[in-house]
Amino acid sequence: MRPDINLSAHETVATFGTYAEAQRAVDRLSDQRFPVEHTMIVGVDLRLVERVLGRLTYLRAAGMGAASGAWFGLLIGLFLGIFTPGRLFLTLALWGLLWGAVAGAVFGLIAHAMSGGKRDFLSADALVAERYNLLVAAPHAAEARRLLNIELPQQVRQQI
Repeated sequence: MRPDINLSAHETVATFGTYAEAQRAVDRLSDQRFPVEHTMIVGVDLRLVERVLGRLTYLRAAGMGAASGAWFGLLIGLFLGIFTPGRLFLTLALWGLLWGAVAGAVFGLIAHAMSGGKRDFLSADALVAERYNLLVAAPHAAEARRLLNIELPQQVRQQI
C-alpha cells in the first residue's frame, strides 16, 4: 500500500524549528489516541549542508581502506570458519581480518591516487530544513489543533 502524500489534502496544523519538536507533537497526538496515520512532518526550505572534516591524505585513505577491508575480511573469515571443523575457525577469522585490511589499504590508496586530487578532503553531508510543518489530513485538522492546544490566528478565527 502506497502512503498518501497528497499535500493539498492536508492542512498545516503547526510549525516547528526542529524535527524533534515536530516528532514530540505527533507523539502527543498519539498519546491522546489521535489517528496519527493522517499526519505528516514536512521539512520546508531544505538545504544540503556539507561539513568538511579534514584533509584526505594517502595515509588516511590507506587507513580508512584498511579499516573497512578488515571488517569485510573478518566477515568472510567468520563465514568460512562456520563450515570448518575444530580450531580452524579462529585462524580463518584472523587471516580474513589481516588480508582484508591489507587489500582494503591497497584499494584505498589506489582509489585516492585515481581521484587525481580532485577531492582530497573528508566531509559529512546532511539535509537540513529551515522549519518543519506538521500537516494533518483536512478532516482531522481541527481535532489535532484542539489536542495540541494550538490557537488559530485571529484573522482565521474571524473567517470561521
